[in-house]
Amino acid sequence: METANAGQQVDCCSFFRVAMLTASENIPARILVIDDEKSVRDLVSIIISSRGYHVASAQDAMEGMQLAETFRPELVLMDYMMPGVDGLTALKEMRCRYPETYVVMFTGKGSEEIAVALMKAGASDYILKPFNNQNLLERIETVLRIRGVELKNRELMAERESLLEEIRAWNLELEERIQKESEELRKAHEEVVHSQKLATLGYLAAGMAHEIRNPLNSISLFVQLLHEGVDDPEKLEYLEKVLKEVDRIDATLRKLLDTAKRPMYELSEVDVEQVIRSALDSFKPQTSVHRIVVEFTSSGPPPLLKADPAELTQIFTNLFLNAIHEMGDGGRLGVELYQDDKDLTVLVSDTGKGIPRENLPSIFDPFFTTKSRGTGMGLALVLRIVKNYKGRIEVARTGESGTVFLVSLPIRAEQENDAPFVG
Repeated sequence: METANAGQQVDCCSFFRVAMLTASENIPARILVIDDEKSVRDLVSIIISSRGYHVASAQDAMEGMQLAETFRPELVLMDYMMPGVDGLTALKEMRCRYPETYVVMFTGKGSEEIAVALMKAGASDYILKPFNNQNLLERIETVLRIRGVELKNRELMAERESLLEEIRAWNLELEERIQKESEELRKAHEEVVHSQKLATLGYLAAGMAHEIRNPLNSISLFVQLLHEGVDDPEKLEYLEKVLKEVDRIDATLRKLLDTAKRPMYELSEVDVEQVIRSALDSFKPQTSVHRIVVEFTSSGPPPLLKADPAELTQIFTNLFLNAIHEMGDGGRLGVELYQDDKDLTVLVSDTGKGIPRENLPSIFDPFFTTKSRGTGMGLALVLRIVKNYKGRIEVARTGESGTVFLVSLPIRAEQENDAPFVG
């Protein structure tokens, strides 16, 4: 019968991988002969030794298995009919334990059923007894050549898979880097857009301050003069309302100017925890009326920041005011302060209805507001102050359970040297 496919694999419950043994013309192969007939073992050993192969022999399957553990043969010549463990069972076990060891079976029965069973069990070939010496050597050499080619192919396939895995890892790393750099570019673009908006707002604010405040001051002066000559209580009430509206317009102008450009400031050593506590205390009436529970936690006394305390107060006042506005029917205002070697971080959370996803890109824009009464300057002012201190502010989380703002301020940072502006 012709040589069968020597690469046929065998299913087994346990699989112990051994070191790969590749055939080489320069290194004689190791061949193990397992046969219960001593005359056959001796004859086969003489024949294959004459070709330079290293030979070992065993009289039964159990001894052959033990010998294979130390001898590690490239090829096993094994009898099909043996006492104790038969050749077919031993073949399956041998292929299971040592998948790089190929097996050629000896048999005195040449039926097709036996041939099929042996091939399915993993035999590389089988040889009928009695055998021709030259034919035995040719079949052995053929199986060893096939084994060498198949093991080399297996080695190349493993190397190919390893290279493909490296390529997949490189591609994944490249995608992550591209995604990270794209995100950084997106944030940088947003910051440029915000800077351009604030610059435009600065020009607008300066013009408005000049063009609006002059007539506004005149209106205020004339109303005060009228107020002195009016005795009618109803008309006095109207004049007082006009003055209040003038003051409201002036306050809006100041907010606009503060948002666009940094006003006069004075740097000192500031305890951020104390600033936060003071800001929370100022909102006690509102939190009490709206049944809001305030929870403030700190990881420990924070280092002092070189900052303007009024500016830091503006940051947290605006964030607390927005949070309280979102919880008109009660909720929890959470403030968490912690630090590492570089930054002080403050998390401000509420249990409101969250920020709609479509509004997130615009919440720091000047004049953007969803409130019925509001100028839309609060978060724009907060962003400008945080940027002055080389920090960052972002929405860490938002949804139906509420919103969390993150403010991070560097412990040591060079402040922006923008020219002080007096509104």
